Amino acid sequence: LLLMFRIKQTALFVFIAVIAVLLTSAADVYASDLVVEKPWARASIGVSRPTAVYLTIRNGGAVTDVLTMVTTPAAGMAEVHKSEVKDGLARMSPAGNVEVSAGTTAILEPGGLHIMLMELKNPLKKGETISMTLHFENAGPVDVAVPVYGIAASGPKFSD
Repeated sequence: LLLMFRIKQTALFVFIAVIAVLLTSAADVYASDLVVEKPWARASIGVSRPTAVYLTIRNGGAVTDVLTMVTTPAAGMAEVHKSEVKDGLARMSPAGNVEVSAGTTAILEPGGLHIMLMELKNPLKKGETISMTLHFENAGPVDVAVPVYGIAASGPKFSD
């Protein structure tokens, strides 16, 4: 009888965990011919250290579009950066505009392109959601809800 109770208790815990993940996963955002998929941010260490947002931009149209600016009330400054390794040293620098050619996908992910949030207004905490606007040359402003995962998260599938 005790074993049966523990099995039911475990099954209920797994069910609740699955529902929680589904509810905190960000929805894809459709704008013109663009789809912004799987946005997520890492929690910050206070407000003095920057943090990053990652996402995928899929262009299903016949015309190239360009991400020209990023704004968010969560930070005083948001810009696309790129990480790269040169001569054995990891470097990060502003990337400028992100061109998304027709029929292609731009992936902003750890170790590559990402949106750096600097001058945070408040610490980003795991479980919160921040709003962000991606400004495109053709599609215009696209509002995105960005869930915040743990400091060491590597993406929505593996959020800690």
